[in-house]
Amino acid sequence: MTKARYPREKYLKRLRPFYSDTGMIKVISGVRRCGKSCLLECVEKELLNQGVSKSSIIFINLDKRPFKSIKNAKKLEEAIDKRTKGISGIKYLLLDEIQNAKDFEESLNAYREEDDFSIFITGSNSYLLSGELSTKLTGRYIEIKMTTLTFDEYLGMKRFLQKPINPNLDVEFNSYLIEGGFPKALEYDDLTAKKMYVQSVVDEIFEKDIKHNKKIRKKRLFDEIMRYIINNFGSTTSIDKLTDYLNCTKGMKVHKEIVYRYVEQLIAMRIVDKCTRIDQKSKESLFGREKYYLSDLSFYFIRNTDNRINYGPVLENVVYNYAKSLNYEISIGKLKDFEIDFILRDINQDYSYVQVAKTIDNGGDDDNQNSTEEREYRPLESIRDNYPKYLLTMDHLFQRRNGIKHENLVDFIASENLF
Repeated sequence: MTKARYPREKYLKRLRPFYSDTGMIKVISGVRRCGKSCLLECVEKELLNQGVSKSSIIFINLDKRPFKSIKNAKKLEEAIDKRTKGISGIKYLLLDEIQNAKDFEESLNAYREEDDFSIFITGSNSYLLSGELSTKLTGRYIEIKMTTLTFDEYLGMKRFLQKPINPNLDVEFNSYLIEGGFPKALEYDDLTAKKMYVQSVVDEIFEKDIKHNKKIRKKRLFDEIMRYIINNFGSTTSIDKLTDYLNCTKGMKVHKEIVYRYVEQLIAMRIVDKCTRIDQKSKESLFGREKYYLSDLSFYFIRNTDNRINYGPVLENVVYNYAKSLNYEISIGKLKDFEIDFILRDINQDYSYVQVAKTIDNGGDDDNQNSTEEREYRPLESIRDNYPKYLLTMDHLFQRRNGIKHENLVDFIASENLF
């Protein structure tokens, strides 16, 4: 009997309009072990509940028996044709870890041309995630970019698994920060077991996506770049600054072109994501001083023995991944001398502005002015349009200023609020 899977509704609702669309290939991408296979299983369950016959659904996981031996497009076609022979109507191809079959793109294009195959694929390696797929999948496709569990999903999955949830959500939130969001980790009750599982996931990503990546020839250089980006997540950085660090501090004598390529590989593997800066007045991108956020905080905590939480970048990272899971376009804003943590744009091209801080209550200074509060409110107050503005903190007592919505970050995400 198939194990029940936690339904990741954020992604399922984006896929549903295309379930029976034979002209659109559905690509589900994301870092390894973020839940892509389970999402495909949820799609299969929903198709069955809609009345699609079991024989019309062909689920092939190329990482598992009996399909591990499929290493090229010819073998893939043989497996599909064997299972679809004599079946009329739409056939649903659910192909997991498709990158294991070399030259799979031509086969998928051919099946789509037959106009009676609805195709879903997942993949984890840097090729599938890097955008190169678009040059070989002729015609139309949509890409659903999955993240690991956001905090609201972390709570939802705990409920689904009938795990106890502390009534004090701040306690749950701190557990989430340390454990990370890889879904299977929630199946373990012991913290040591959770960390061992997450370590195995991180090791798998490094082994499969880095060690055997032909685009990464200088492994030591790549590891130094990865270490720097991971350890400085949420901080403003640039390729020039990183190149100077490698040359001056590490004595590695590298050119910024290769540093740029290796950072792009980190992004392609979904270990980190780049958030660009835009000038709020001109709406133009300001290249060279981006921030990088982790696809999962465990990448930092697993590689560092110090478990102390630097709440500034950590809370920004949590909000960034939450907004990303809701399909917002995200950038950093600059307005004169002020920085806006996040500018979000939804599918309707409407904006919202977000500041993130642990607290705005520093008790006031000698002049009875709360400088922390001023620092967080001033950038939002300087924006002269009427789009929503949010200040998310860990505070439970809220300040009200000029229509800005001061919310508790934990409650805001746990309640699945939109911006």
